[in-house]
Amino acid sequence: TAFLHGELEEEIYMEQPEGFKVPGKEDLVCRLKKSLYGLKQAPRQWYKKFDSFMVDHNFKKTKNDHCVFIKRYESGDFLILLLYVDDML
Repeated sequence: TAFLHGELEEEIYMEQPEGFKVPGKEDLVCRLKKSLYGLKQAPRQWYKKFDSFMVDHNFKKTKNDHCVFIKRYESGDFLILLLYVDDML
């Protein structure tokens, strides 16, 4: 369900799903406002939202792997978060 939280940057339309078609309006389409699982843009949009959250919470990405986030504390302690999601770009 993580991919359902990404905000789309472009206009994407889809046919009405089976079981949700309104009688007399079967030819209308749905405009997506959020990502759907299986949408090509979904992994990237979700990652952008996640990355923004991590940066807002003072995590830094490593230069070698953008899925590794590090947060250092004044005490010298640090936290390393490794993020890998299936189908992620």
